[in-house]
Amino acid sequence: MSECVFCKNLPRIIENELVYAVYDIKPISKGHALIIPKRHFEQIFEATLEESNAVKAMIVAMKNRIQKEYEPDGFNIWINCGKAAGQIVMHAHVHLIPRYAGQVIHIKDHLKGNME
Repeated sequence: MSECVFCKNLPRIIENELVYAVYDIKPISKGHALIIPKRHFEQIFEATLEESNAVKAMIVAMKNRIQKEYEPDGFNIWINCGKAAGQIVMHAHVHLIPRYAGQVIHIKDHLKGNME
């Protein structure tokens, strides 16, 4: 999958054997991270049990890192599966989005009209 941006050697914040984390290039909020399986597959439903467990572990690790660095008041975890659901990069990934008191998120702004 040489055309897939997530299959390229992106600068990783942290990683484990099966997944890695990066900061989103178009963040919804300070600290918005992506959790990305190393193996290329389109939707999170295709993850093996081991990959699913690795994704969960990375979500927790990144949550702890973001909490220390940015001190958000809460988090959203978003997974878009398929173009109709707003998935832009067709490589499974999880959005870990720090939330701050009073912050309003407009999903259409982030997805640039891919969800109507």
